[in-house]
Amino acid sequence: MRGGWVYIMADRYRGATYIGVTADLAARVYAHRHGRGSAHVRKYCLLRLVHAEPYETIDEAIAREKAVKKWNRAWKIRLIEEGNPDWLDLYEHVIGA
Repeated sequence: MRGGWVYIMADRYRGATYIGVTADLAARVYAHRHGRGSAHVRKYCLLRLVHAEPYETIDEAIAREKAVKKWNRAWKIRLIEEGNPDWLDLYEHVIGA
């Protein structure tokens, strides 16, 4: 079985966000950055990967994505800032992941 990722894209520090799930994080973020994938990401230019969580199975990742999407904005910001307080772009760190 393949694992999965839950990830959050943003346009800037504490800006607009998008929460997604994928089996291939590097390929998915690359697609977002090149205008393929989510219309929401394209519309709001959400090109910065600010959070990523690996899961053993894609089903676990999907369940987590659905849960996080229901959270209020303050909880989502706290989640991001626990691991990435400056909302830095993590893409270069996941290319080899």
